[in-house]
Amino acid sequence: MSHELKLRVYYEDTDLAGIVYYANYLKFIERGRSEWVRSLGVDQVALKRNHGIVFAVRRVEADYLKPAKFDDELRVTTELLTETGARIVVEQAVWRGDDKLFTATVTLVCLTETGAAGRLPAEIRARIAPKLH
Repeated sequence: MSHELKLRVYYEDTDLAGIVYYANYLKFIERGRSEWVRSLGVDQVALKRNHGIVFAVRRVEADYLKPAKFDDELRVTTELLTETGARIVVEQAVWRGDDKLFTATVTLVCLTETGAAGRLPAEIRARIAPKLH
């Protein structure tokens, strides 16, 4: 199941030519992941407070396909690929209508507050990947 986040390109997202600066796609997909997790009923503040676990990006493999421009209405899609007790891999894309502008495979890891690898509690795993549990 894919999650969607709609957003608009603001002037601050662009360069002098009115094209979205490449690093801002990472911000767009970060928002998409945050809203995906929230839509699953996972409170990241409570996860840190109650279990000492946070999500961190381990790897991003990205392809820039077409430029987004000032005032474009975009859609960020997020879809779970795999999940283990300590790692989540998602496929994300940024769309303008039916045109795919950007795609990324993102690997997230679970860390404790000391920076060591951590494991997700079973109830959180079940929310993130219900078909796998």
